[in-house]
Amino acid sequence: MGIPEEAGVGLKGGGGRAAGLAGALRGVTAAAAGRGRSAALAALALATLIPPAIQAQNTHILLISGLGGDPEYTEAFHSWLSRFADAATEKYGVPAERITYLSEKTELDPTRIRARSTADNIRMAFVEIGAAMARDDELVVLLAGHGTFRGGEARFNIPGPDLSPADIDDLLDGLGQRRITFVNTATASGAFVEALSAPGRTIITATRSGREQNMTRFGLHFVDAFADEGADIDKDERVSMLEAFGYALSEVEREYEGDNQLLTEHAMLDDNGDGEGSRELDELDGDGALARVVFLRSLGGAGGGEAVSPELRALVREKAEIEGRIADLRRVKAQLPLERYEDELEGLLVELALKNREIRAAGGSG
Repeated sequence: MGIPEEAGVGLKGGGGRAAGLAGALRGVTAAAAGRGRSAALAALALATLIPPAIQAQNTHILLISGLGGDPEYTEAFHSWLSRFADAATEKYGVPAERITYLSEKTELDPTRIRARSTADNIRMAFVEIGAAMARDDELVVLLAGHGTFRGGEARFNIPGPDLSPADIDDLLDGLGQRRITFVNTATASGAFVEALSAPGRTIITATRSGREQNMTRFGLHFVDAFADEGADIDKDERVSMLEAFGYALSEVEREYEGDNQLLTEHAMLDDNGDGEGSRELDELDGDGALARVVFLRSLGGAGGGEAVSPELRALVREKAEIEGRIADLRRVKAQLPLERYEDELEGLLVELALKNREIRAAGGSG
């Protein structure tokens, strides 16, 4: 297909910038040409899927600590979620009022913990968060606790009636088409993937099935990814859900190897809506593309007061629409002739790259 000469039509600032970007993209694809067109497209994708630092979304966070069973676990789960909340606010500028924390024991932190983590309170939290979210806002739900798997059904253990995957799915459905990241760090959490999988959702679990029921270590390292410094692979001063997942995977494996123990937890990620989690991610053909562009963020930074122009908001919405079309195309890849798939993908990636340039020209940064 090649890079279309008319790709810069409608780009503010004239054709010069578009021509320069097209030339740069040609360089990216040419560098990979010797490895075939698929490799060139992969290189082009990596050059274009990097989102701008200023987005038209705010992150809302719901933290849920389930039953600890033992004081040691209760304290550990509270520590994980508290550190995640601290990192979200102090490092990534998410205001405390956009973080809702529900726990088995409110006395652990009466100032921060909103209420007990009962089913009724969790449902109410989803309703309140949904009402507070703007159309383009995102929600991150992080669960810490224990899970069970009996009679073919998984449960997340909370005070009172436990939550099933179907219960959670109903709550997520209530938020409409908003982008959601759901992270369940509990035992037996893998069974949640299939039930919760849907377009626009990143689902991360600490185990690959309901049968992995030993205490997991994934949650600790997932939180470390945001609270510490080691997970920012691309050194852009933020951590994506994909980076956090990869970091936690490697740290869990390293820890088990260091203890001379057999790995008993296999974390999974699903973000392409096919209901199947992955550990080895392929952003072009499988899972990972959405998680790569989900960050903890606030429009106005830590102060929350920096104005974002309507123009920039509109451009980022347009960018999200292009990303959605790319995701839709990947889902039907197997049904298309390879040449048609690659033609359409290349066109969308070029369109996305040009939109990123428009965003930067309007005040965003890539």
